[in-house]
Amino acid sequence: MTPDISALVAAARRVAANAHAPYSRFGVGAALLLADGTVVTGTNFENASYGLSLCAETVALANANSEGRFRDVVAIAVVGGLLDADGAMKGDAAIYPCGRCRQVLNEAAQMGGRDIIVHCASADGAHVETHSLSALLPHAFGPADLGLAP
Repeated sequence: MTPDISALVAAARRVAANAHAPYSRFGVGAALLLADGTVVTGTNFENASYGLSLCAETVALANANSEGRFRDVVAIAVVGGLLDADGAMKGDAAIYPCGRCRQVLNEAAQMGGRDIIVHCASADGAHVETHSLSALLPHAFGPADLGLAP
């Protein structure tokens, strides 16, 4: 399946509007493309106890998992930027998943038996960089190392 990158980025931008980011004021949206074309989204969810905050990518993956679709992820778009006083996202640089999110994406990739395509986009969606997860997280440790991946 060839993903419609612009539609995936647009879905991530839409959901980023729901970010709960009162501390960092940095909203992030993530949109997963599943093997059958379904799109599953997530947004960052901060907490006053910073360590309990959730990244948009892991929220989207947890949403996919709750539907029994964790192994079906083929691509993800990530969009983020600073939130102004009106809640509008600003920024012209593409953002990337953090290391923790790359590791959680690797879990889905290995369990699904495929590399995941990662579209990193700017807040306005105009600047998009596309990478394979294996390029963003080379020599990753995961389920295959434990004999658990297909």
